[in-house]
Amino acid sequence: MDCFFWKTVTHYFLHLIFPGIIAFVFYRKDWKKVYLILLATMLVDLDHLFADPIFDPNRGSIGFHFLHSYYAIAVYFLMLFFKGNIRIIGIGLLLHMLTDFQDFNLWCH
Repeated sequence: MDCFFWKTVTHYFLHLIFPGIIAFVFYRKDWKKVYLILLATMLVDLDHLFADPIFDPNRGSIGFHFLHSYYAIAVYFLMLFFKGNIRIIGIGLLLHMLTDFQDFNLWCH
């Protein structure tokens, strides 16, 4: 029970609160815009709709869904070398991948 509680708290903290911290600390002038961009990167989860079943608690997202593939992650990493919104999107997508990785590999399921 405790494991599932802390797993859920950590997951949603990394998806909802931590992007706000990143936006406020590193992009203080435009933190609201950056925070919204970081939140918008959660749309990457739309690739889950192509899986059958859509949600399987015993399946990790990384390496399974096409927008969570290692090739996609490499593209997200390359986005860090651009300026402006492309870099912010890359940060958000990599944070999302890290969140999904830790959610499946470091916690009970």
